[in-house]
Amino acid sequence: MNQKEWFAEWFDTSYYHQLYQNRNEEEAALFISNLLQFLSLPKSSKLLDLACGKGRHAVRLNSFGYEVLGVDLAANSIQEASKFSNETLSFATHDMREVIENKSFDAIFNLFTSFGYFDHERENEKVCASIAQMLAPKGKLIIDFMNAEKVIQQLVTEEVKQVGNLVFNLERRYDGTHIYKDIRFQDKGQDFHFTERVQALKLEDFKRLLDKEFTILETFGSFDLQPFAAANSDRLIVIAERKI
Repeated sequence: MNQKEWFAEWFDTSYYHQLYQNRNEEEAALFISNLLQFLSLPKSSKLLDLACGKGRHAVRLNSFGYEVLGVDLAANSIQEASKFSNETLSFATHDMREVIENKSFDAIFNLFTSFGYFDHERENEKVCASIAQMLAPKGKLIIDFMNAEKVIQQLVTEEVKQVGNLVFNLERRYDGTHIYKDIRFQDKGQDFHFTERVQALKLEDFKRLLDKEFTILETFGSFDLQPFAAANSDRLIVIAERKI
């Protein structure tokens, strides 16, 4: 893996966690509850939270009685998530493009726009192939992504956000394939600059990516599982099933 990939560097800094420290836990809990009610997974199911961050969704999944593994490339995040470990909840550092050897899951969750970080389509395809290999036959894949069409239409190009003693200057742009967020700030007399880069994947893109290995069962446009509408939905949530 190229050590200079932006997500490998940025997600493993304390500044990333500071900028995004105010995640909505109540919203996450409601989303997981809604998903599990829709999926009706047997309690014996083994679940994978792929790109789990600090584990907030994995913890919620586990609270419903499921055995859960959360994985993320950022060792810093996994160290924090591991504080929640128990007999049926574990965490590990892992690149989502690779198969977790000797593991099989009944459902794999990829939540909060944790997809499309790469430069090339072939890496997305590699992620999908790895997911399919790790899923049991008829296993479920749940992808929660931004609604790229709405984000592009309503892109906030400049924003200043103060978090604690740090002032983050944010600039966003769209180049036709990726949405970029440039993050600039100063700390202890030093200038910092990180760039987030996410592919602006739309429903048609996910249909193409998943077609070989998966059947899309349903799409939703919000955490309360309202129907997806490209023009105004906040999210693009895809529920798919492994074909074989």
